Amino acid sequence: MKPSVSDFGRIEERPISLFTLSNSSGMKVKIMDYGATITSIQVPDRQGELLEVACGFDRLEGYFSETYQANAPYFGSTVGRYCSHIKNAKFTLNGKQFQLAANAGNNNLHGGKKGFDKRIWDSEVLDLPEVSAVEMQLLSKDMEEGFPGNVAVSVTFSLNEKNELLIIYQAQTDAETPFAITNHTYFNLSGFASNILGHTAKIAAGRRMVMDETGAVTGCVIDLENQPDNLMNEKIIGDVQQVLGDGFEHYYVFDKPAFKMGKVAEFFCAETGIGLEVASDELGMLFYTGKYTCDSLKRENGLAFGKFRGFCCETHRFPNGPNLPNTPGTLLKPGEKFTSNTKFSFK
Repeated sequence: MKPSVSDFGRIEERPISLFTLSNSSGMKVKIMDYGATITSIQVPDRQGELLEVACGFDRLEGYFSETYQANAPYFGSTVGRYCSHIKNAKFTLNGKQFQLAANAGNNNLHGGKKGFDKRIWDSEVLDLPEVSAVEMQLLSKDMEEGFPGNVAVSVTFSLNEKNELLIIYQAQTDAETPFAITNHTYFNLSGFASNILGHTAKIAAGRRMVMDETGAVTGCVIDLENQPDNLMNEKIIGDVQQVLGDGFEHYYVFDKPAFKMGKVAEFFCAETGIGLEVASDELGMLFYTGKYTCDSLKRENGLAFGKFRGFCCETHRFPNGPNLPNTPGTLLKPGEKFTSNTKFSFK
């Protein structure tokens, strides 16, 4: 089924379109071409009622409110040119130091002040069998936000009849550059009837990377055997956070071959019977439970977002990769094609 397209407003005199992917079970995914942003995901619960399970807004203005911009939660956005923190907003490549914007304390976060999440993407409805799909494209120019190389980026979103949302990222460059991209959707499988502390979580990772006090990865990897944040077996998110004394902001390193597609995480809400499986060919995932999300953020219909009311599954290359030696896949080179695939399956 082809996506429907509607007008979502204007930015800088350019029209913004909203694409609605749908299937025969009633599932809907809405994506705007500002920031290649997922604005809504509606899935049926155990009674067949459609519930909203993603943080976002039904009007473009919601993404430009003072509260949203001050809190900067990146609801549903495609983030890059390099996602997560880059320590001290700089890196050295081929003997040259590159200075980036310090937009998270002294660090660079999610590509800088005007990363991929704040760009207007070119968009095209795809005519593919058995899926509803849209492709979005962007040219990130040489030295944009301080990163070298002209990088052509595409992101394809497709929804099939199995309630599976597949996101495919591709990129090519004309000069060596750090590159990492992900989607920043926050999920709440209760339909925002409650927070996510009662959800269960399972992540196929026996290790995680250590973060310093600024939120940047240090390069140290710790074994999670017998640790409370080991989610190899299903645990209730709230129970683990109580032991940790804090919410999750953990980059887990998957226990699977690098760049091979496989199931990496499972989540479940007993209230609604909605489950989510995540599969990816990435190296790891930043699992974040929204501990910094502002409590006053709401969808226009009153669904309340806020602290611990959404979790993120940010599948991407190693955070702070440009400053860590020999990290796989951190650098994109001319003649190479970056590819990354992540699939969100709702059960």
